[in-house]
Amino acid sequence: MTAFSTSPGTRDILAPDSERWRAFQNVFAEVALASGYRYIIPPMFEDLGVFLRLGEATDVVTKEMYDFEDKGGRRIALRPEQTASVCRAFVEHRPVTPWKVWYAGPNFRYEKPQQGRYRQFDQVGVEVLGVDDPHLDAEVIALADEFYRRLGLRKVELAINSLGDAGDRQRYADALQAYFTAHKASLSAESQTTLAKNPLRVLDSKRKEDQSVIAGAPKIEEFLSPAASEHFAEVKRSLTGLGVSFTVNERLVRGLDYYRRTTFEFVSTALTAAHTAIGGGGRYDGLVEELGGPATPGIGFALGLDRTLLACDAEGVFPAPNGDVSVFVVDTTGGSHATRLCRVLRGAGISADRAFDGRSMKAQMKAADRSGAKIALIVGTNEVESGSIVMRSLSSGEQTTIAHGDAVSAVTQLLANQGS
Repeated sequence: MTAFSTSPGTRDILAPDSERWRAFQNVFAEVALASGYRYIIPPMFEDLGVFLRLGEATDVVTKEMYDFEDKGGRRIALRPEQTASVCRAFVEHRPVTPWKVWYAGPNFRYEKPQQGRYRQFDQVGVEVLGVDDPHLDAEVIALADEFYRRLGLRKVELAINSLGDAGDRQRYADALQAYFTAHKASLSAESQTTLAKNPLRVLDSKRKEDQSVIAGAPKIEEFLSPAASEHFAEVKRSLTGLGVSFTVNERLVRGLDYYRRTTFEFVSTALTAAHTAIGGGGRYDGLVEELGGPATPGIGFALGLDRTLLACDAEGVFPAPNGDVSVFVVDTTGGSHATRLCRVLRGAGISADRAFDGRSMKAQMKAADRSGAKIALIVGTNEVESGSIVMRSLSSGEQTTIAHGDAVSAVTQLLANQGS
């Protein structure tokens, strides 16, 4: 019989890594909820048209989308990101603005698997719709910065830029088109192909042969309208006021075509791989209209779980939480007493486990040691007859006999004494 394994670019997340993932999402939830964001769970697949708005020149659309025809003849795509889904939800449900939401969950892109990059990958993020205020831009960026700090990360740098309004962006794109066309022979074959679709995306090239050409390209600040320039200036002032350090990177365009005005990216300087970005986002005024809604400004970010945890590993912070139970119940009388005792302990908020299949005392004590529990509660024939329990510290080996009805209070006291 065939033994199946995971598909390329996917993997099983087992404990303790899975517990670390959940802790990661819990920390993000705390930070987001403290700032007034509410949880949203978009579907994992949408009408293909929702994601085509990401930009026909983006790799996400041209190369990486998992799209297919379902049994009803509809063109469907697994979500490659969640911003477009959130905007579609806004159009469909028309919530009161400002609409502040946060999300966590998997996305899907058909790209080459490598360290920190998988075809099914998790992100956490926030979106705010209905507000065009530079102070909100700063608040959103500061929220991501706070989350990284809560994880213990310190070697994270923030780069920001402005792509201006739609007209500014188009004028800049036209100027880049002319410039890169004049230097086309010096560009890589990949960038020449990108140039034909979207000249801004050439700025994103990391290929060595493109860097000298990109270095001489026009700068976006030369094309910003007065309104866009003032918006960006106020974002910078607000970030400074919040104590968030940043640098301005005029080549930062991000990977999706819907960005306008503020764009930003967080990079881990602790990582040495080719890809050191661990999160980013920006303002996407106009995306809601693209999806059939009213003119609605929006801003948000997405932070990569895998990349961020790699950065945590590199800095030696945010380890997996201890998932060990506190108490292991050993029952040599058949198991029914262990069943009831575990239920009592768990009901009192004390984590507890036990062995099954009528194992010997020796086998059960080995299982107790492997469990990582601090305490073993032992029930044998003598204990059943006397209504007592033997409570043993698994670290010191010291033990005492307690009344069956005192199990919760005795365990609670011993765990407190042990600093648990």
